[in-house]
Amino acid sequence: MPKPRPAYLDEPRTTTMLKRGSAFHVAIFKLTGGLIGRRFRMQGQIRNAPPVCLLTTIGRKSGTHRTVPLLYLKDGERVIMVASQGGMPRHPLWYLNLRANPNVLVQIGRHRRPMRARTADEHERAELWPRLVEMYPPYDDYQSWTDREIPVVILEPV
Repeated sequence: MPKPRPAYLDEPRTTTMLKRGSAFHVAIFKLTGGLIGRRFRMQGQIRNAPPVCLLTTIGRKSGTHRTVPLLYLKDGERVIMVASQGGMPRHPLWYLNLRANPNVLVQIGRHRRPMRARTADEHERAELWPRLVEMYPPYDDYQSWTDREIPVVILEPV
């Protein structure tokens, strides 16, 4: 059964805190080559913490590079991500950016590589969603908190 949607998600300061936290995470990840920040540890979780990568997109309006830390699932050469934004009602900006320009850069640890992004189709999403929820169970909560279907993004090597 999904957890109830936290009231703080609707507060303006939540967005500000998320932006600042993401910027700090990106800086530390880059500085240490992913030694710090490569796993997302939840409330005392040490084992099986989901992996984190850096995704760089090109701003659809500004044309500038935008980098965000995101959980990911390796699937062979592919990298799978979820555009959940914590179950908020709108898609995250990074997702809108990659829809406008699917050429992205992914950094896993120290390794950076160009990739091409696309939204999973209905069949792919149905196949990948259970694996993503197994990796990070709150994704199911997030989906229950929003009316939008949370996109699953597939990144493939260029």
